[in-house]
Amino acid sequence: MRRLSALDAQFLNVESRTTTGHVGAVVLLDPADTDSGELTLDDVRDVLEPRLHLAAPFRERLVEVPLGLGYPYWADDPEFDLEYHLREVALPQPGTDEELGEQVARIHSRPLDRSRPLWEMYLVHGLADGRVALYAKIHHAAIDGVSGAEILATIMDTTPEPRDVDPGGWEPDRVPSAWELLPRALASVADRSLDMVTGLPRSLPHLTAVPGAQRLPGVRAVGEAVTVVRAIVGFPSGPRTSRDLVAPRTPFNGPITAHRRVAFASLPLDEVKQVKDAFDMTVNDVVLALTTGVLRRWLLDRDALPTSPLVAAVPVSVRDDRSESGGNLMSVMVVALPTNLPDPAARLGAVHQEVTAAKAEFDAVPATLLQDLATLMPTALSGLASRALFRMMTAPGALFNLFVSNVQGPQLPLYIAGAKVDAVYPVSAVSDVSGGLNLTLFSYDGALDIGLIACREMVPDLWVLAAYLRDELDAMLDLV
Repeated sequence: MRRLSALDAQFLNVESRTTTGHVGAVVLLDPADTDSGELTLDDVRDVLEPRLHLAAPFRERLVEVPLGLGYPYWADDPEFDLEYHLREVALPQPGTDEELGEQVARIHSRPLDRSRPLWEMYLVHGLADGRVALYAKIHHAAIDGVSGAEILATIMDTTPEPRDVDPGGWEPDRVPSAWELLPRALASVADRSLDMVTGLPRSLPHLTAVPGAQRLPGVRAVGEAVTVVRAIVGFPSGPRTSRDLVAPRTPFNGPITAHRRVAFASLPLDEVKQVKDAFDMTVNDVVLALTTGVLRRWLLDRDALPTSPLVAAVPVSVRDDRSESGGNLMSVMVVALPTNLPDPAARLGAVHQEVTAAKAEFDAVPATLLQDLATLMPTALSGLASRALFRMMTAPGALFNLFVSNVQGPQLPLYIAGAKVDAVYPVSAVSDVSGGLNLTLFSYDGALDIGLIACREMVPDLWVLAAYLRDELDAMLDLV
């Protein structure tokens, strides 16, 4: 059994009637070169089943601690049933990308069953040109962006012929009863106290650097008090945040509904790199500049462009070679997106300067900041406490306007059961806190695959936003 971390548990706690905590991916596949010329659910099962041991979340379910005295555990599911997790659906032929997006949005909006391992996988038939899609979703409590890509890779191969994998023998450990877990729960209280003792002195001086923290009553006073105490005892004070970013009002910020829209697009990675090289930037800089231009176009269409820059939260992995697989090892960098600038060249320059400043601030705080502060959340009634805290933080307005994530993937063709992987589109999550719009990018085999998800009522025309990605990149290439 493995105990969830404080940060992992928060992805469970934020779930509500309108918010789900899972993430996913849409993998477009071309089965033309398989032996049968098609891909069936049996083909997917034959590849996945002997590889289940390569990714623990496939066969682990949640075990709650009595009375909420500690964080839940991951434990082997003695009743694991692969048939339950593998499903298939079909679109009316010839299915379009938009119809695929609608089907994925419906499935993605449904919560996962917490009595089973928290993942599902759907084979979608009926796409145009004989293609199929594999849509998988898994709870964010079990993975972050990097570990999620690793789990998805367990069913992929670098050749059309699947590699041989020794399935080994799997005997699930017995799941302890609630009362058997009670001693573990009491021990976890002591562990959590130790985590607070060791982590909070490291992180409290940086409390005001957490997005939205300054809005909470007393946070500024705590930060100032810690700074004074550290100065008295001779410790250096925490870094002062020079940027005061305030997210403006937009149509995609506010209380979300339970309905979703999903769209996707692909851009040639070499064209993105042309812009990167011409302006001495990074790929991530160009990604944020693309996002800025796309949002500006969409907001102008609706006469809703704020006069101040939008604010994006950018997840950053803090994994290293010593990190365990699975779970969440991440932090967040906050970046202003200069949507108020009409000139594409000016936006590129402004994004580069803003990312440089954001990285400097990010590097000055502990990499474990989010994990340390997550331990402050009480374990008893933690779901209620988390949701209450988030409502308090967002009461004055949005902390940031949206999340923009960029995950590096393999730059070579991959296959699933002999079918070539044409694209991998991430499907993330939206919430009242993170904003009703999310863009997540995955680089794969010479392309930048972009998955967009939004609250349906806030962004009903999400495919228009997706189409603007190509238009904005063309505008940048004109500058090159």
